[in-house]
Amino acid sequence: MKIASVLENQKIEKRIAITPETAKKYISLGLEVSLCENYGSHLGIKDEEYKELGVLILKDEKEIITNTDIIAQLALYDDDKSSMLRENQTFIGVLNSYENKDKINNLVKKNIHTFSLELLPRITRAQSMDILSSQANLAGYKAVVESFANFEKAIPMMMTAAGTVPAAKVLVVGAGVAGLQAIATAKRMGAIVFATDVRIASKEQVESLGGKFLTVEGAENLETEGGYAKEASDDFKKKQEELLSETLKKIDIVICTALIPGKKAPVIIKKDMINNMHPGSIIYDLAATQGGNTAHTEVDEVVNINGVKIMGESNILNKLPISASNLYAKNVFNFVSNLYDKENKKININLEDEIIEKTLIK
Repeated sequence: MKIASVLENQKIEKRIAITPETAKKYISLGLEVSLCENYGSHLGIKDEEYKELGVLILKDEKEIITNTDIIAQLALYDDDKSSMLRENQTFIGVLNSYENKDKINNLVKKNIHTFSLELLPRITRAQSMDILSSQANLAGYKAVVESFANFEKAIPMMMTAAGTVPAAKVLVVGAGVAGLQAIATAKRMGAIVFATDVRIASKEQVESLGGKFLTVEGAENLETEGGYAKEASDDFKKKQEELLSETLKKIDIVICTALIPGKKAPVIIKKDMINNMHPGSIIYDLAATQGGNTAHTEVDEVVNINGVKIMGESNILNKLPISASNLYAKNVFNFVSNLYDKENKKININLEDEIIEKTLIK
């Protein structure tokens, strides 16, 4: 049985789905691995490194796609590449199934087994496959680094003979995986960190990292069974707005990470709140591609509102492609290992397995 991958559109995605480490594991599992020429060259991985492991390196993408059983990618193929796919192949990636329903349905109609890894259930057995956690960790870290690089004051408190430089104050909106990593990173760099989340259960996690948890009086735990945030009531939103409006007047840097699976990101930071922030403040919006957590977020643009910079990138992980690829490739390998029947050397789509049932697009 064969597994393969080709390069993504390099303008929007620099990560890869098969690294030399995971290629070796696939071969040990009994799979043949095929990749296109220069597959990892932009990450400093030469074709020879793959070849030494027994990977087949080919020039022709069509030959790779049509002659494999399993395809591992980051994103969906464009129409040209999708037309090369054939019946009974298995396609694995982060397919944004809520946004790409029509394209994915076309694959399903062709009897292509299509798995979208962002749909993995939050269960213990799926942790090693959890691409959202592995990638969000890096995104939270990098958002802080990028924000601090654009902030024109020192981050930690400094005491000098000329006087004291106060520590920067950071607010993290959303205390999921990305938010918690943002809190940890900001604390390590000497900032005073506050955080808010609709899930009261996150209070303990925030405080364990040294952050101060901000919540409205009488707040309920707005958390789904899967551990994700769910939409708040109008009353909660009003109270949260009042709390944020006052807090933001004293904050230097805001990291926004609030997302609701399958829905547009909630606009948490309104225009009047931004107008009340002091010039020189930074807002980094990790929810930009889902609409943004602020009223002024623009994808891949730095918006300046009265001296407040609002940043939001389409793919912050393109700035950490080596680390992100290493983690993503391991997640994919662990998923394939669960899917592959080693004894009979075939894909086993067992719908009684919650991992397979939740990620398979039907």
